[in-house]
Amino acid sequence: MPNNQHTLKKNYYFQGKGLHTGTYAHMKVMPAPAGSGIQFRRTDLRGKPVIEALAENVSNTARSTTLSHNEAVAVTIEHIMSALTGLGVDNAVIELDNVEVPILDGSARLYCEAILKDGLEDQGVPRKYIDIPQSLEIRDDRTGSWVRIDPSAAPSAEITVDFNSKILGIQSAHWDESINYAREIGVCRTFVFFHEIEYLFRNNLIKGGDVDNAIVIVENPVNEEQLSSISYLFNLPDIRITDEGYLNNLQLHFPDECGRHKLLDLLGDLRLAGGYLNARITAYKPGHSINTKAAKALRALLK
Repeated sequence: MPNNQHTLKKNYYFQGKGLHTGTYAHMKVMPAPAGSGIQFRRTDLRGKPVIEALAENVSNTARSTTLSHNEAVAVTIEHIMSALTGLGVDNAVIELDNVEVPILDGSARLYCEAILKDGLEDQGVPRKYIDIPQSLEIRDDRTGSWVRIDPSAAPSAEITVDFNSKILGIQSAHWDESINYAREIGVCRTFVFFHEIEYLFRNNLIKGGDVDNAIVIVENPVNEEQLSSISYLFNLPDIRITDEGYLNNLQLHFPDECGRHKLLDLLGDLRLAGGYLNARITAYKPGHSINTKAAKALRALLK
């Protein structure tokens, strides 16, 4: 990581539907002054209110991370937050004209590709790394999940995921400063289990989900009626299940792409601690709820 703060060299534009709300949004990612951090601005609301990307503004963690401040809301912020973090962006403003960040292809790939073409702007001001005064561990006894943050001279993160899935098995993923975020982590897409889809739709989630923005894992035997239903839902006429247990719409970037995506999410969620952590992060079965609880606990500890 660089010693100075960095921002973007120009504005970047993205558009598309949100994964959970299905609403269509235009998004502009813009340079910002040194020391300002990451902010979301809702341009469709009166006064163009700003939401700081900080853990105390987390309002929902149902299958994504939502930030809120007064009437302003920004849904599914974790992928853009992860991209900015992995690429070394300290300061940026993200403008949205609707409630949810576009899901794009379900990863951070398009953000990385756009920004890397131009590189970053060195702002000539030293980066303020967050030093961890003591180890911190957050656990969820119900799920068995935990996130541990230990002081370290250099940032790193390692996760293990276990969905009790014969398809995924137990997957681990690692990131540190020697690993190319854009190539190894940023391209990894979100995923969903086939048997979850109906439940999620009924609970007003993944309204914008389709086979272009998610890996679909088929864990249990599926009959022809179920295949026909999912074919209609995703407009995929020649739908079938591969021998590896995935819908046939895509090829995995890595055998452990799902595990790497959970690491992508973790990096984005923990950026809500307010900056770059001089910490060794380890996590077991991480998710948006425990990730953001860890970020909140860290901010409380630093205060």
